[in-house]
Amino acid sequence: MTPAYADRRLLVTGVIVVWAALLSACATTSEIAPGQDALAEPLAMHGNMTTFEIAPVLLAIEEYYPGPVTLKMGGVPNLYDETSGSGEPGHADAATNAETQLLRISTRHPDVRAIMTISEGLYRIVARRSAGIESVADLRGKRIATIAQTSSGYFLHRMLEEEGLSFDDITAVPLVPLSRMAEALENREVDAVVIWEPHSEHAARVLGDDIIEFEGTGVYRELFNFNTTQANLDDPAMRARIVRMTRAIIDAAREVRGNPERAQELLRQTSGHSSTDIDDAWEHHAFPASIPDDFLDVLVAEEQWLAQQEDREPRSRQDLSVLLDRSVYEEALALEP
Repeated sequence: MTPAYADRRLLVTGVIVVWAALLSACATTSEIAPGQDALAEPLAMHGNMTTFEIAPVLLAIEEYYPGPVTLKMGGVPNLYDETSGSGEPGHADAATNAETQLLRISTRHPDVRAIMTISEGLYRIVARRSAGIESVADLRGKRIATIAQTSSGYFLHRMLEEEGLSFDDITAVPLVPLSRMAEALENREVDAVVIWEPHSEHAARVLGDDIIEFEGTGVYRELFNFNTTQANLDDPAMRARIVRMTRAIIDAAREVRGNPERAQELLRQTSGHSSTDIDDAWEHHAFPASIPDDFLDVLVAEEQWLAQQEDREPRSRQDLSVLLDRSVYEEALALEP
């Protein structure tokens, strides 16, 4: 992480706190549901503020949640006072992450709970046609920039699997910072890129007319979830805050689906992505803020992949079912908007 990025990230965290504090100061008692005085206490959240998927959370904090919130860079590791990648230190009461990281951390911390899917990342493979690539099967023997341990790596695994291929049939090239991926594609160091937005969009631009893309419709989409712990849900005051934030995200996501402009502007301010990046890559996301019917099916299938990576036995469907707590979402739906 460069010093410039670190400085911006700290500023962004401060802005989020200020927004939430101003909202809290303006909230009247009537705006906080009866019996939920616990909302006066701050809710500590961590999430990846460089991803498009967090847009409904940003809007929820600014416009829909009636209490104070801190939002820092991070994810589910912060629920357990751990950090990962570019995450900031600090404890999270609730956190956002893809289902891949939910599964990974649950082997060490089985009380982690997913509450709902906030957003879906509609991933794609961006490849160079002149490298002899006309189909996913043509990726055999090619160099592909991706991060194998993430949801984008799992997406690539699933796409290859559909053609009877595996990671053994390609050369996976992990590149950081992620901005290096488009540069490597332009310089012909790699033949394809598989990553989240806007880095896929950057890769597409450098290829121009030489591009060929493969979408994952019907194969896999990333489930970007709102997560907490069972211990937090067992605490009445904390549960009240989490339920209210769940409702705030549901309402924010509805606005995002109908009119995304304010959420896009918050994302631009928070992530540093340009308006052009956000406009061009926005279509590769969905914002359901719900519990998908196939949520457990996704976990079961992905668990097979993770267990093989981690050289362990895969957990059963019943074992995985406890990772999803539907009750918070149902309570949130019962609240008045």
